[in-house]
Amino acid sequence: MASTMQLDIVSAEEEIFSGDVEFVVARATEGELGIMPRHAPLLAMLQPGEVRARRPGGEEQFFFVSGGMIEVQPKAVTILADTAMRAKDLDEAAAQEAKRRAEEAIRNRSGEMDYAQVQAELAAAAAQIRAIQSLRKHRGNK
Repeated sequence: MASTMQLDIVSAEEEIFSGDVEFVVARATEGELGIMPRHAPLLAMLQPGEVRARRPGGEEQFFFVSGGMIEVQPKAVTILADTAMRAKDLDEAAAQEAKRRAEEAIRNRSGEMDYAQVQAELAAAAAQIRAIQSLRKHRGNK
């Protein structure tokens, strides 16, 4: 039997996932993390993007987080994000539209625009699109 750890993914609105997993992959600000049971304790900031978890039996679960924090303990991983959702619930058309709006706002800069906020929106939209494409790839629907 494979060794497992508890994974909890929580957004500001709700708990997205809670269960045993064999492996977690997430993108921190310093690079991609691969976490297995008995990993050394770690606290890191997450970039917007995909979180992948392998359940006992090999089933992979895909999630999108808008950024946030990841806490790793030897038997548990907790992800706290402003926004988190299952990758299958992402709306590709909405993400493409949000990306288009953010790019347009950057091109047409005005004095009242919060440039950092628009950049963050652009990064989140691009990360959602990458998560959707990754999910499609893993399912074999290229």
